[in-house]
Amino acid sequence: MLRRLNAAATLRALRDGGEATLSELAARVGLSRPTTEGVLGELIRRGLAAEDAPRPGAGLGRPARRYRFRAEAGYALGIDVRAHRVRLLVADLTGEVIGGRGAPLDPRAPAAERIAAVRAAVTACLGAVRVGRRSLWAVAAGTPGVVAPDGTVTSCTVPPGWAGVRLACELGRSFRCPVLVENDANLAALAERWVGAARAADDVVCVYAALDAGTGALIGGRLHRGRHGAAGEVGMLPELGLRDTAAALAGEPSLDGAVRVLEAAAAGDAAATARVNALAARMSRGVAAVALALDPEMIVVAGPLGTAGGPLVAELRRLVRPLCPAPVRVEGSRLGDEAVGLGAVRLALDRIDEDLFRLDRRAAT
Repeated sequence: MLRRLNAAATLRALRDGGEATLSELAARVGLSRPTTEGVLGELIRRGLAAEDAPRPGAGLGRPARRYRFRAEAGYALGIDVRAHRVRLLVADLTGEVIGGRGAPLDPRAPAAERIAAVRAAVTACLGAVRVGRRSLWAVAAGTPGVVAPDGTVTSCTVPPGWAGVRLACELGRSFRCPVLVENDANLAALAERWVGAARAADDVVCVYAALDAGTGALIGGRLHRGRHGAAGEVGMLPELGLRDTAAALAGEPSLDGAVRVLEAAAAGDAAATARVNALAARMSRGVAAVALALDPEMIVVAGPLGTAGGPLVAELRRLVRPLCPAPVRVEGSRLGDEAVGLGAVRLALDRIDEDLFRLDRRAAT
Protein backbone atom coordinates (compact mmCIF):
# COMPACT_ATOMS: atom_id res chain seq x y z
CA MET A 1 0.00 0.00 0.00
CA LEU A 2 2.82 2.41 0.85
CA ARG A 3 4.38 1.82 -2.56
CA ARG A 4 1.09 2.61 -4.28
CA LEU A 5 0.67 5.78 -2.23
CA ASN A 6 4.19 6.91 -3.09
CA ALA A 7 3.56 6.22 -6.77
CA ALA A 8 0.29 8.17 -6.75
CA ALA A 9 1.87 11.14 -4.95
CA THR A 10 4.84 11.18 -7.33
CA LEU A 11 2.64 10.95 -10.40
CA ARG A 12 0.41 13.78 -9.19
CA ALA A 13 3.42 15.97 -8.40
CA LEU A 14 4.87 15.34 -11.85
CA ARG A 15 1.57 16.04 -13.61
CA ASP A 16 0.61 19.14 -11.64
CA GLY A 17 4.07 20.60 -11.08
CA GLY A 18 5.61 20.01 -14.49
CA GLU A 19 8.89 18.38 -15.45
CA ALA A 20 11.54 18.03 -12.78
CA THR A 21 14.88 16.50 -11.93
CA LEU A 22 15.03 13.55 -9.58
CA SER A 23 16.08 15.81 -6.70
CA GLU A 24 13.37 18.36 -7.43
CA LEU A 25 10.70 15.69 -7.60
CA ALA A 26 11.88 14.03 -4.38
CA ALA A 27 11.64 17.40 -2.63
CA ARG A 28 8.12 18.00 -3.97
CA VAL A 29 6.83 14.67 -2.74
CA GLY A 30 8.89 14.46 0.45
CA LEU A 31 10.53 11.12 -0.41
CA SER A 32 14.15 10.07 -0.49
CA ARG A 33 16.02 10.09 -3.80
CA PRO A 34 16.32 6.29 -3.95
CA THR A 35 12.59 5.85 -3.27
CA THR A 36 11.68 8.49 -5.85
CA GLU A 37 13.98 6.89 -8.40
CA GLY A 38 12.32 3.51 -7.88
CA VAL A 39 8.85 5.01 -8.22
CA LEU A 40 9.86 6.82 -11.41
CA GLY A 41 11.10 3.56 -12.87
CA GLU A 42 7.69 2.00 -12.23
CA LEU A 43 5.86 4.98 -13.77
CA ILE A 44 8.09 4.87 -16.84
CA ARG A 45 7.40 1.15 -17.27
CA ARG A 46 3.68 1.86 -17.08
CA GLY A 47 4.02 4.54 -19.76
CA LEU A 48 2.92 7.35 -17.43
CA ALA A 49 6.27 9.15 -17.16
CA ALA A 50 9.23 9.69 -19.46
CA GLU A 51 12.76 10.96 -19.23
CA ASP A 52 13.28 14.22 -21.09
CA ALA A 53 16.48 15.41 -22.67
CA PRO A 54 18.61 17.17 -20.02
CA ARG A 55 18.90 20.92 -20.19
CA PRO A 56 22.36 22.15 -21.13
CA GLY A 57 23.97 23.56 -17.98
CA ALA A 58 26.44 26.33 -17.49
CA GLY A 59 28.49 24.34 -15.01
CA LEU A 60 30.77 21.39 -15.35
CA GLY A 61 29.64 17.80 -15.28
CA ARG A 62 26.75 15.87 -16.69
CA PRO A 63 23.38 17.72 -16.75
CA ALA A 64 20.75 16.28 -14.39
CA ARG A 65 18.17 14.01 -15.97
CA ARG A 66 14.67 15.46 -16.15
CA TYR A 67 11.33 13.65 -16.02
CA ARG A 68 7.85 14.55 -17.23
CA PHE A 69 4.30 13.29 -17.04
CA ARG A 70 3.21 11.65 -20.32
CA ALA A 71 0.05 13.59 -21.07
CA GLU A 72 -0.20 11.74 -24.38
CA ALA A 73 -0.45 8.33 -22.67
CA GLY A 74 -4.25 8.55 -22.95
CA TYR A 75 -7.08 10.85 -23.92
CA ALA A 76 -10.54 11.98 -22.83
CA LEU A 77 -13.42 12.55 -25.24
CA GLY A 78 -16.21 15.01 -24.45
CA ILE A 79 -19.45 14.88 -26.47
CA ASP A 80 -22.15 17.57 -26.44
CA VAL A 81 -25.32 16.11 -27.97
CA ARG A 82 -27.89 18.80 -28.72
CA ALA A 83 -31.18 18.86 -30.57
CA HIS A 84 -29.70 20.17 -33.81
CA ARG A 85 -26.03 19.19 -33.65
CA VAL A 86 -23.24 17.38 -31.85
CA ARG A 87 -19.95 18.91 -30.73
CA LEU A 88 -16.88 16.85 -29.73
CA LEU A 89 -13.64 17.75 -27.92
CA VAL A 90 -10.56 15.57 -27.37
CA ALA A 91 -8.14 16.34 -24.54
CA ASP A 92 -4.95 14.77 -23.25
CA LEU A 93 -4.47 13.65 -19.64
CA THR A 94 -3.65 17.18 -18.46
CA GLY A 95 -6.90 18.53 -19.90
CA GLU A 96 -5.25 20.24 -22.87
CA VAL A 97 -7.77 20.19 -25.73
CA ILE A 98 -6.00 18.93 -28.85
CA GLY A 99 -8.91 19.21 -31.27
CA GLY A 100 -12.63 19.02 -31.84
CA ARG A 101 -15.34 18.69 -34.42
CA GLY A 102 -19.02 19.50 -34.92
CA ALA A 103 -21.72 17.90 -37.04
CA PRO A 104 -25.42 18.60 -37.66
CA LEU A 105 -28.16 16.39 -36.21
CA ASP A 106 -31.76 16.14 -37.39
CA PRO A 107 -33.96 16.82 -34.34
CA ARG A 108 -36.85 14.97 -36.01
CA ALA A 109 -34.84 11.82 -36.69
CA PRO A 110 -35.45 8.68 -34.61
CA ALA A 111 -33.08 8.15 -31.69
CA ALA A 112 -31.24 5.33 -33.48
CA GLU A 113 -30.41 7.60 -36.43
CA ARG A 114 -29.22 10.37 -34.14
CA ILE A 115 -26.96 7.96 -32.25
CA ALA A 116 -25.57 6.66 -35.54
CA ALA A 117 -24.80 10.25 -36.56
CA VAL A 118 -23.01 10.82 -33.25
CA ARG A 119 -20.93 7.69 -33.82
CA ALA A 120 -19.99 8.93 -37.29
CA ALA A 121 -18.97 12.29 -35.85
CA VAL A 122 -16.79 10.52 -33.27
CA THR A 123 -15.04 8.56 -36.00
CA ALA A 124 -14.38 11.73 -38.00
CA CYS A 125 -13.15 13.64 -34.95
CA LEU A 126 -10.74 10.93 -33.81
CA GLY A 127 -9.43 10.62 -37.34
CA ALA A 128 -8.83 14.36 -37.55
CA VAL A 129 -6.80 14.47 -34.32
CA ARG A 130 -5.12 11.11 -35.03
CA VAL A 131 -6.19 9.48 -31.79
CA GLY A 132 -7.16 5.82 -31.85
CA ARG A 133 -10.10 4.50 -29.87
CA ARG A 134 -7.74 2.34 -27.83
CA SER A 135 -6.07 5.55 -26.60
CA LEU A 136 -9.31 6.85 -25.09
CA TRP A 137 -9.40 6.28 -21.33
CA ALA A 138 -12.87 7.74 -20.73
CA VAL A 139 -15.74 9.28 -22.69
CA ALA A 140 -18.43 11.60 -21.33
CA ALA A 141 -21.49 12.95 -23.12
CA GLY A 142 -23.88 15.76 -22.28
CA THR A 143 -27.53 15.84 -23.30
CA PRO A 144 -30.67 17.82 -22.55
CA GLY A 145 -33.08 16.21 -20.10
CA VAL A 146 -32.94 14.27 -16.85
CA VAL A 147 -30.21 11.63 -16.86
CA ALA A 148 -30.40 8.68 -14.46
CA PRO A 149 -27.23 7.40 -12.76
CA ASP A 150 -26.97 4.58 -15.32
CA GLY A 151 -26.87 7.07 -18.22
CA THR A 152 -30.48 6.67 -19.34
CA VAL A 153 -32.32 9.83 -20.44
CA THR A 154 -35.46 9.50 -18.33
CA SER A 155 -37.15 12.77 -19.29
CA CYS A 156 -36.62 15.04 -22.29
CA THR A 157 -38.88 17.16 -24.49
CA VAL A 158 -36.36 18.28 -27.13
CA PRO A 159 -35.56 16.38 -29.27
CA PRO A 160 -38.73 14.28 -29.37
CA GLY A 161 -38.28 10.56 -28.79
CA TRP A 162 -35.10 11.08 -26.76
CA ALA A 163 -36.67 10.16 -23.40
CA GLY A 164 -36.00 6.54 -22.54
CA VAL A 165 -32.81 6.29 -24.60
CA ARG A 166 -30.10 4.32 -22.77
CA LEU A 167 -27.46 6.71 -24.03
CA ALA A 168 -24.50 5.44 -21.98
CA CYS A 169 -25.23 1.90 -23.09
CA GLU A 170 -25.71 2.86 -26.74
CA LEU A 171 -22.54 4.94 -26.92
CA GLY A 172 -20.64 2.41 -24.84
CA ARG A 173 -20.87 -0.11 -27.67
CA SER A 174 -18.39 2.01 -29.60
CA PHE A 175 -15.71 2.18 -26.90
CA ARG A 176 -13.70 -0.08 -24.63
CA CYS A 177 -13.32 2.60 -21.94
CA PRO A 178 -15.90 3.90 -19.42
CA VAL A 179 -18.69 6.00 -20.96
CA LEU A 180 -20.54 8.52 -18.78
CA VAL A 181 -23.63 10.58 -19.60
CA GLU A 182 -24.73 13.71 -17.78
CA ASN A 183 -27.25 16.53 -18.09
CA ASP A 184 -25.97 19.47 -20.16
CA ALA A 185 -26.51 22.12 -17.46
CA ASN A 186 -24.61 20.00 -14.93
CA LEU A 187 -21.68 19.71 -17.33
CA ALA A 188 -21.73 23.45 -17.99
CA ALA A 189 -21.46 23.97 -14.22
CA LEU A 190 -18.40 21.67 -14.11
CA ALA A 191 -16.80 23.58 -16.97
CA GLU A 192 -17.40 26.97 -15.38
CA ARG A 193 -15.64 25.88 -12.20
CA TRP A 194 -12.81 24.24 -14.13
CA VAL A 195 -11.92 26.89 -16.71
CA GLY A 196 -14.73 29.47 -16.62
CA ALA A 197 -16.24 32.23 -14.54
CA ALA A 198 -16.55 30.16 -11.34
CA ARG A 199 -12.95 29.00 -10.94
CA ALA A 200 -12.65 30.49 -7.44
CA ALA A 201 -16.10 29.37 -6.24
CA ASP A 202 -17.22 26.19 -4.49
CA ASP A 203 -20.98 26.80 -4.35
CA VAL A 204 -22.24 27.57 -7.83
CA VAL A 205 -25.50 27.55 -9.76
CA CYS A 206 -25.19 27.42 -13.54
CA VAL A 207 -28.21 28.48 -15.60
CA TYR A 208 -27.84 26.97 -19.06
CA ALA A 209 -30.03 29.08 -21.33
CA ALA A 210 -30.82 27.49 -24.68
CA LEU A 211 -34.17 26.38 -26.17
CA ASP A 212 -35.20 26.00 -22.51
CA ALA A 213 -33.21 27.00 -19.43
CA GLY A 214 -31.87 24.30 -17.13
CA THR A 215 -29.84 24.61 -13.96
CA GLY A 216 -26.88 22.69 -12.59
CA ALA A 217 -25.43 23.10 -9.12
CA LEU A 218 -22.10 22.53 -7.42
CA ILE A 219 -22.13 22.31 -3.62
CA GLY A 220 -18.77 22.33 -1.90
CA GLY A 221 -17.14 22.03 -5.30
CA ARG A 222 -18.98 18.79 -6.13
CA LEU A 223 -21.77 18.28 -8.62
CA HIS A 224 -25.16 17.86 -6.94
CA ARG A 225 -27.25 15.44 -8.99
CA GLY A 226 -29.88 14.29 -6.52
CA ARG A 227 -30.96 10.70 -6.05
CA HIS A 228 -32.33 10.26 -9.58
CA GLY A 229 -30.31 12.87 -11.48
CA ALA A 230 -33.13 15.42 -11.44
CA ALA A 231 -31.64 18.03 -9.08
CA GLY A 232 -32.02 21.53 -10.49
CA GLU A 233 -34.86 20.68 -12.88
CA VAL A 234 -37.04 23.50 -11.54
CA GLY A 235 -37.70 24.50 -15.13
CA MET A 236 -40.32 21.75 -15.26
CA LEU A 237 -42.57 24.08 -13.28
CA PRO A 238 -43.97 26.55 -15.83
CA GLU A 239 -44.59 29.09 -13.05
CA LEU A 240 -40.83 29.58 -12.66
CA GLY A 241 -40.36 30.92 -16.19
CA LEU A 242 -37.51 28.76 -17.47
CA ARG A 243 -39.34 27.03 -20.31
CA ASP A 244 -39.26 28.07 -23.98
CA THR A 245 -36.59 30.73 -23.46
CA ALA A 246 -35.52 30.89 -27.09
CA ALA A 247 -39.12 31.08 -28.30
CA ALA A 248 -39.78 33.98 -25.91
CA LEU A 249 -37.14 35.98 -27.74
CA ALA A 250 -37.51 34.81 -31.33
CA GLY A 251 -41.23 34.02 -31.45
CA GLU A 252 -40.34 30.43 -32.37
CA PRO A 253 -38.02 27.75 -30.92
CA SER A 254 -34.96 28.96 -32.82
CA LEU A 255 -31.61 29.54 -31.15
CA ASP A 256 -30.32 31.46 -34.15
CA GLY A 257 -33.33 33.76 -34.00
CA ALA A 258 -32.97 34.25 -30.25
CA VAL A 259 -29.29 35.13 -30.62
CA ARG A 260 -30.17 37.71 -33.29
CA VAL A 261 -32.63 39.34 -30.88
CA LEU A 262 -29.92 39.49 -28.18
CA GLU A 263 -27.52 41.06 -30.67
CA ALA A 264 -30.12 43.63 -31.67
CA ALA A 265 -30.78 44.47 -28.01
CA ALA A 266 -27.05 44.91 -27.40
CA ALA A 267 -26.99 47.34 -30.34
CA GLY A 268 -29.77 49.41 -28.75
CA ASP A 269 -32.88 48.19 -30.59
CA ALA A 270 -35.83 49.12 -28.39
CA ALA A 271 -38.16 46.30 -29.45
CA ALA A 272 -35.44 43.68 -28.96
CA THR A 273 -34.55 45.16 -25.57
CA ALA A 274 -38.18 44.90 -24.48
CA ARG A 275 -38.22 41.19 -25.40
CA VAL A 276 -34.99 40.54 -23.51
CA ASN A 277 -36.24 42.38 -20.42
CA ALA A 278 -39.52 40.47 -20.48
CA LEU A 279 -37.67 37.15 -20.67
CA ALA A 280 -35.33 38.16 -17.84
CA ALA A 281 -38.29 39.13 -15.67
CA ARG A 282 -39.83 35.73 -16.28
CA MET A 283 -36.59 33.78 -15.75
CA SER A 284 -35.65 35.68 -12.60
CA ARG A 285 -38.30 33.77 -10.62
CA GLY A 286 -36.77 30.40 -11.41
CA VAL A 287 -33.18 31.58 -11.02
CA ALA A 288 -33.95 33.18 -7.67
CA ALA A 289 -35.81 30.06 -6.51
CA VAL A 290 -32.71 27.93 -7.05
CA ALA A 291 -30.50 30.56 -5.41
CA LEU A 292 -32.78 30.73 -2.38
CA ALA A 293 -32.71 26.94 -2.02
CA LEU A 294 -28.93 26.56 -2.35
CA ASP A 295 -27.46 29.93 -1.27
CA PRO A 296 -24.62 29.91 -3.84
CA GLU A 297 -21.83 32.44 -3.94
CA MET A 298 -22.18 32.70 -7.72
CA ILE A 299 -24.74 32.21 -10.46
CA VAL A 300 -23.29 31.72 -13.94
CA VAL A 301 -25.56 32.21 -16.95
CA ALA A 302 -24.20 30.00 -19.74
CA GLY A 303 -25.39 28.51 -23.00
CA PRO A 304 -26.17 30.16 -26.35
CA LEU A 305 -28.16 32.94 -24.65
CA GLY A 306 -25.81 33.51 -21.72
CA THR A 307 -22.89 35.39 -23.24
CA ALA A 308 -20.85 37.41 -20.76
CA GLY A 309 -21.65 41.10 -21.09
CA GLY A 310 -24.88 40.34 -22.94
CA PRO A 311 -28.18 42.10 -22.22
CA LEU A 312 -29.93 39.02 -20.77
CA VAL A 313 -27.20 38.50 -18.18
CA ALA A 314 -27.20 42.17 -17.22
CA GLU A 315 -30.97 42.25 -16.72
CA LEU A 316 -30.98 38.98 -14.78
CA ARG A 317 -28.28 40.40 -12.51
CA ARG A 318 -30.42 43.48 -11.84
CA LEU A 319 -33.57 41.46 -11.12
CA VAL A 320 -32.21 38.46 -9.20
CA ARG A 321 -30.00 40.20 -6.67
CA PRO A 322 -32.87 41.97 -4.83
CA LEU A 323 -34.71 38.63 -4.52
CA CYS A 324 -31.82 37.01 -2.60
CA PRO A 325 -31.32 37.92 1.09
CA ALA A 326 -27.60 37.08 0.87
CA PRO A 327 -25.26 38.66 -1.69
CA VAL A 328 -24.78 36.58 -4.82
CA ARG A 329 -22.73 37.29 -7.93
CA VAL A 330 -24.44 36.86 -11.29
CA GLU A 331 -21.98 36.44 -14.15
CA GLY A 332 -22.18 35.51 -17.80
CA SER A 333 -20.15 32.66 -19.24
CA ARG A 334 -17.08 33.28 -21.39
CA LEU A 335 -16.90 29.69 -22.62
CA GLY A 336 -19.27 30.35 -25.51
CA ASP A 337 -20.32 27.28 -27.44
CA GLU A 338 -17.89 24.97 -25.63
CA ALA A 339 -19.28 24.93 -22.07
CA VAL A 340 -21.02 21.54 -22.23
CA GLY A 341 -18.23 19.91 -24.25
CA LEU A 342 -15.60 21.16 -21.80
CA GLY A 343 -17.70 19.95 -18.89
CA ALA A 344 -17.89 16.54 -20.54
CA VAL A 345 -14.09 16.53 -20.88
CA ARG A 346 -13.77 17.42 -17.20
CA LEU A 347 -16.15 14.62 -16.18
CA ALA A 348 -14.16 12.13 -18.28
CA LEU A 349 -10.88 13.36 -16.77
CA ASP A 350 -12.30 12.95 -13.27
CA ARG A 351 -13.16 9.37 -14.14
CA ILE A 352 -9.66 8.83 -15.49
CA ASP A 353 -8.16 10.25 -12.29
CA GLU A 354 -10.02 7.66 -10.26
CA ASP A 355 -8.08 4.97 -12.12
CA LEU A 356 -4.88 6.90 -12.71
CA PHE A 357 -4.12 7.58 -9.09
CA ARG A 358 -5.05 4.08 -8.04
CA LEU A 359 -2.54 2.91 -10.64
CA ASP A 360 -4.62 -0.15 -11.35
CA ARG A 361 -4.52 0.10 -15.12
CA ARG A 362 -1.76 0.23 -17.69
CA ALA A 363 -1.26 3.25 -19.91
CA ALA A 364 -1.91 2.89 -23.61
CA THR A 365 1.22 2.45 -25.63
